[in-house]
Amino acid sequence: MGMCSCCCRCLEIMCAILLPPLGVCLRHGCCSMEFWISVLLTILGYLPGVLYAAYVICSVDPERVRRRGDSDDDYIYVA
Repeated sequence: MGMCSCCCRCLEIMCAILLPPLGVCLRHGCCSMEFWISVLLTILGYLPGVLYAAYVICSVDPERVRRRGDSDDDYIYVA
């Protein structure tokens, strides 16, 4: 992990502590499932939102989620 990547991750975690959906949005985008779960948990309680945001930022790789979601193998074409 490079210096820039480490600084970006630290910035995302600081944003997640102040406003959990913002940190998740910086990492995964504002139209992702992780973002909306973070919004919901933050509305229900600040601490669950912060814990979930920290978990998502530190352990969920957005590139792997995108690759898994882009496969066309999930669709069945019927003629």
